[in-house]
Order: sequence, then C-alpha cells, then structure tokens
Amino acid sequence: MPAMATTAATPDSYGESSIRVLKGLEPVKQRPGMYTRTDNPLHIIQEVLDNAADEALAGHGKKIRVTQHADGSVSVEDDGRGIPFGLHPQEGAPVVELVFTRLHAGGKFDKGSGGAYSFSGGLHGVGVSVTNALSKRLEVSTHREGQVATIVFSHGDVVEPLSLRPQTSGDRKTGTTVRAWPEARYFESTALPQAELVHLLRSKAVLMPGVSVTLANEKTRESQTWAYKGGLRDYLSQTLNGEPVIPLFEGEGFVGRGGNDSFAEGEGATWCVAFTEDGAPVRESYVNLIPTTAGGTHEAGLRDGLFQAVKGFIELHALAPKGVKLLPEDVFARASCVLSAKVLDPQFQGQIKEKLNSRDAVRLVSGFVKPALELWLNQHLEYGKKLAELAIRAAQTRQKAGQKVEKRKGSGVAVLPGKLTDCESRDLAHNEVFLVEGDSAGGSAKMGRDKECQAILPLRGKVLNTWEVDRDRLFANTEIHDIAVAIGVDPHAPRSQPAASPVGQAADADDAGEGGAVLSESAVAPSASGASDTAHDDVLAGLRYGKVCILSDADVDGAHIQVLLLTLFFRHFPQLVEAGHVYVARPPLFRVDVPARGKKPAAKFYALDEGELQSILDKCAKDGVARERCQISRFKGLGEMNAEQLWDTTLNPDTRRLLQVRLGPDGQLSTEQRFTQLMGKGEAAARRELMELKGDAVEVDI
Repeated sequence: MPAMATTAATPDSYGESSIRVLKGLEPVKQRPGMYTRTDNPLHIIQEVLDNAADEALAGHGKKIRVTQHADGSVSVEDDGRGIPFGLHPQEGAPVVELVFTRLHAGGKFDKGSGGAYSFSGGLHGVGVSVTNALSKRLEVSTHREGQVATIVFSHGDVVEPLSLRPQTSGDRKTGTTVRAWPEARYFESTALPQAELVHLLRSKAVLMPGVSVTLANEKTRESQTWAYKGGLRDYLSQTLNGEPVIPLFEGEGFVGRGGNDSFAEGEGATWCVAFTEDGAPVRESYVNLIPTTAGGTHEAGLRDGLFQAVKGFIELHALAPKGVKLLPEDVFARASCVLSAKVLDPQFQGQIKEKLNSRDAVRLVSGFVKPALELWLNQHLEYGKKLAELAIRAAQTRQKAGQKVEKRKGSGVAVLPGKLTDCESRDLAHNEVFLVEGDSAGGSAKMGRDKECQAILPLRGKVLNTWEVDRDRLFANTEIHDIAVAIGVDPHAPRSQPAASPVGQAADADDAGEGGAVLSESAVAPSASGASDTAHDDVLAGLRYGKVCILSDADVDGAHIQVLLLTLFFRHFPQLVEAGHVYVARPPLFRVDVPARGKKPAAKFYALDEGELQSILDKCAKDGVARERCQISRFKGLGEMNAEQLWDTTLNPDTRRLLQVRLGPDGQLSTEQRFTQLMGKGEAAARRELMELKGDAVEVDI
C-alpha cells in the first residue's frame, strides 16, 4: 500500500492540541503582573509578613523579625502557632506544602466561629503561593507540637520533601520561618525599596501595640526594632507636616458581643485625625493590618463621619455664613489621618489589595466616627469652632473659584438642552455628567443622583456611528448636538493635528469657562470656504464637567452604545479623552440576596457578570448558604433599578465602579486602527476575520 501523506502542523493551525491548560502555579509564572507588582519583590515578601502579622492579630504572636541576608534572600520569622504540617484530610498532602503550592489554599477561608483567623487580610486565594512561584528557592521551617518541620521549594515545586525532627532545648516553642530568594527574571530589580520596607514594618508595629517588629541587614550589620505603646497617636504625631489646629482626635469603635443586624462581632475601626492649616496631609489606612495605599470604602466612611459631625456642629450652633454650602472635601481637605479597620470578610480591588471595595465599610466606619466626633466637639466648643472655621474657609475658597467661572461666561453660550438635569455646583473638579441610556434609566438616575455635583443627560436610542461623519455635519444629529452643548465643548481635532472647519457657534475668549487644561498652539488649516479656523489651543476652556461618564446597560446593547459614544469622543472630542475627562460606568448585571447565616445578617451583593456571580455564590457556599437559598435577580436594564439601587451601585463615588478612558499603550495611531476596524463601513471582512480569530474568547450575555 502506498504510504499515507501526513499533514504537518503549521504555525497557524488551530485544533484540540492548541488548547493549553495551566496547572498549579503556572498562571503566576506566565503572568506575574496579574498577581503582584513586578518592579521589585516587596509585595511577595509582604505576603509572608502579612501571614506573620495575622498570627499576631489573632493573639498568637508577639515578635516578628525580617532579615535581609547577604546572598539576596529575605527571611520572615514569627513566634505564632506555626503552620500545620500534618496531612490534609481531603488532599492527602502535608498542609504546609498545600499552603505554598496551591493558589486557593489557606486558613483564612475558615471564617466565623471556630475559624483559625477571625480577621485577616482578604480572601484572594493567592498569598504566599505567589511568593513561592516567583522565588528560585524558598525554605519553610515551622515549630509546633514539640517538632520542627522543614520543607524546601524551587520555582514553586518541592525539591526537599517535608522532614521532621524533635525540638531541642535551643528551639523556640512555636512559630514559622520563611526564607525566600526572589527570581530575578520576574522583576525589574531584585533590590527591595528600603524606605517602603521600613514604612511597612513600622506601620505593623503601630497597628499592633505590644508586638515588636525588627528589621536586620546582614550586609550592613544594622538592626532596627519598632514597638509602639501609644499606637496611632504617637505615629501620626511623628509624621505630621504641620501644626494641628485642634488636638488630635482619636477613637475606636467595634461591634460588641453577638454582633448586630448589619455587622459581626469585632468589626469596627481605630482612628486618629489631625487638622492642619499648612503642609501636605498625611493619610494612611489599613484593613486587618493590610496597607490600603489607594484608600477605599473605609476611608470614605471616615470622611463621611467627619463631615456629618462637623456639619451637624455648624448647623447646631448656627456658624455658617449665609450662602455657604459645606461639602465633604471642605472638612477633609486639611485632615491628616491614620485609620485601621477590622472587616470580617474584606473585598479588595486587585491582587495586591491596595484598595478596599467592601460597600458596607462606609457605613461601618462612619457609624462609629460620627457620634464620637459629635460628642467630642460639643464637649470642647472652642476647638469645635476652630474646626468649623477651617471647614467654612475651605468652602468659601471653593465657591469663589466656582464664581470666577460664572463671571467669565457671556450671553453667547448656547442654551442648555431641555432634557439635561444639571447640577448645582460650578466646580469643574467636582462636577460630573452621566450620559444615560434611555429615559426610564434617566429618571431613576435623576432621583438617585447627588444634586450638588451630578448632572444627568438621557439619550434616546443608539447614537449615530460618527467614525466616518464629517465634523461639520455632526450637529444634524440631535443627541450629539445635546452632548456637545451640555459638556460645553465643540468637536475638535487632536492636539497634534490642525483644527477642521468650526462646527456650531464657537465661544469667544471671554466666554471660556475655567478648568480645561491649556493646550499647545497648533497650525491652523483653511476651511472649505478658504477662511482659516480659530486655533484649537483652548477647546476645553468651556468644559462644564470634570467627568463625562457613559452609563449604559450591562448587556450587549449597552456595550454597543458604549462603543458608539467612545467612537464619538475619540474621533471628534479627542482632547477630552487625552485630558482624562471621559469615563465608563460599570453597572451590575446581577443582584444576589443572601439570607442571614449564623452571625452574619441578610445581605445583598451585586455582580458585574457571570464570573462575579459565581464567585459570590461560591463564597456563600463556604459560609453555609446553599445556592438555592440565594435569590438571584438579573437586571435587564438600568431602568429596572430604583433610585436607591442606582445610587448604591453606579453613582455613589464611594461604592461605584468607574473606568477612566485612556489611549492604548501604542497611543493614537494603534487606537485609530482598531476603531477603523470596528466602526469603518468598508471593514466588514476585517471584522469577520477578527470574530473568527477571537470570537471564542468572548463571553457574551445575551
């Protein structure tokens, strides 16, 4: 028989063997930037440090020692309970091995009564397993139950299996030591930033009175130890950049035994706040000892509590001059603070836990701060009046800045659209307008918004695809005309290109509002009539809102409307995008009502998509709530949300999810090519090819 011809696999072939399944720690090694910061290894060392701090937070340790060794490795030693080393009942492998080799393994998933950790730094399910994956060598030694267990890993794999020996007289009774050699190829530099490391260790000592934290360096033979008895007050006093106007306001509040209708026993916060007239404010916040460098909902709760207390004091004593309206930033602008919150089940943004997203944390912290400050201010009237004066002065300065914008406006400004529900403030940095899909959703948004700073412009149907529409014909479309007039900016060219023919009525220099960035001058192109256009170095001068937010449904149609509006802004309002004024709101697609479970009260959660919905249901299952007991509601559109739901999920700056629109990594050119492919009339073949290549990677909710 003749030999059968075989077909060699080509680089473009796509079949069953093309699908690769990443196992174990491979996802971390493939995409380390998804799990940790890659400029230096500080975060993977911090994961080990956080475990030691969690032991101390749980009351099982008094000392933490970090050593920078001469060979480039770093070790973290604690005197906690020691990681268990017996076999896991389900997995059949040593627990200490699972902790360092599985992304979703650890003692912090066991919350509530009987759990190993009541409060810890989140449940992202990665932790020290990421440290192990990104280290060329990692050694673990755990002391407990009269024995010393050691295990060694290399690039996440076990190279020296678990070994046991009895403790000797020189061994400490319990605790864990982890020594890691970070792998250089995963990081821009393997050197730890000393200032950040010192700040991190010092903050752990501040937040855990009675616990000493030591940093030792074998090369320099230097050693530092931090142990604070005065806690947050001592720390803030040492770091302030100015003299306090009033004595430092400190306090704490935690839910008592048995919890309450909203929060579990032990949840709450400790804080210390100083108000200064000069110097840059110092603000640091933590959740279960994890530093939240980007703030989050617990900081929003502190800000809200301070504002409500000061506002109440001013109203009670009739201190506000006529016409002065106080806003939260007037009180918080000159506040320096250190905040340490305890949240039973914190939800963070991103794997490095830099921002707290737990919605209830706003109410938790504010509920303790507001009454405490109200009582303190009314017990110290002189200091209360000084603080009120500081806040009122900030409000007057802000309002004067807004009045300057009004004075420079002339009668030549176009009349605002009738369906625009405008805001009261004229402060560009504070104002935002929401372009809302549909009149019904617009109605809920109008009722749920903050009238002071949020404007609503409902849009009817889908906006015109403007990718190939001439600029001088844009205003023939009513929706686009209303958008341009509402935001106070005419269509224009990018800063690097000459302006095209003017559209509509151009504002004079005297009509320009305040707040837009001053743009560089560029060449002027002749118009179709032969006359030259006005240079577009000031096209954002009339901008009326600091944030222009696209708010559409979370379904396919909503995504299409987003693309149409983004096309409009990128093509015809590019400087608005370049200056960072365009945002996309991300409303949820699902709501999950969870019944009360144990000490946890009934709660509601919102999910952006199927993935988040499944994550919420998995979390409920871990808490003992079966899927069938969770009531799942799917929002067909924003119009189904009432005003309260829309405020809570999409409009409230403290709890919403808002994405800023920026150009792609390759800038204007690559972004323009992608828009041409997606929105160009003659690009049907390119779009078909794109869908054939990438279509199976998209999860579409229809």
